[in-house]
Amino acid sequence: MASPLVEIHGYAIVTDDDRIAGPDGATPLGLRNEADWTYFQGELDKADLVAIGRLAHEANPNLRQRRRLVLSRGAKGLERRADALWWNPREMPWAEVASELLPKGGRVAAPGGQGAFDMFLRIGYRAFHLTRHRGVAAPGGTAVFAACDSGLTAEEVLSGAGLVANVSVKLDASAGVSLTIWRAS
Repeated sequence: MASPLVEIHGYAIVTDDDRIAGPDGATPLGLRNEADWTYFQGELDKADLVAIGRLAHEANPNLRQRRRLVLSRGAKGLERRADALWWNPREMPWAEVASELLPKGGRVAAPGGQGAFDMFLRIGYRAFHLTRHRGVAAPGGTAVFAACDSGLTAEEVLSGAGLVANVSVKLDASAGVSLTIWRAS
């Protein structure tokens, strides 16, 4: 019997230098864009589970009460806490987590941070929604993928993982905000 399909969708808005955060760890104000935010929120509404890094969880309250899985080395395996489900990837493999939380399959939204993006890149994205905001840079900030610190662009990392640019749209042409959806081939 085949395992139920669990689709992992990554979501990031990045600067020209492939950063998701500035040196202070916060999202640069220049990356905030209403058209991107509206698209992103609509995508999160489609997810059966939102898998997010601890720092991103702490910085972004779960106001819409979506089913949230927080990735943290401070968790013991898979825990149910008052604010969310917590998971330590070093203590429990993703296949077990997915089987327990999504026994019938489903869609996982993975909005970061870098550790979560890198981990799900290894596991395998069904799609990665990469929004780029032209004219914004964050030197010394956190890259979307660790490999971007070695000189690769986000697009090169996604291509190297076997994803193919599928759809490109201008979310906000006047602000230089465009989205490319990379899909597993």
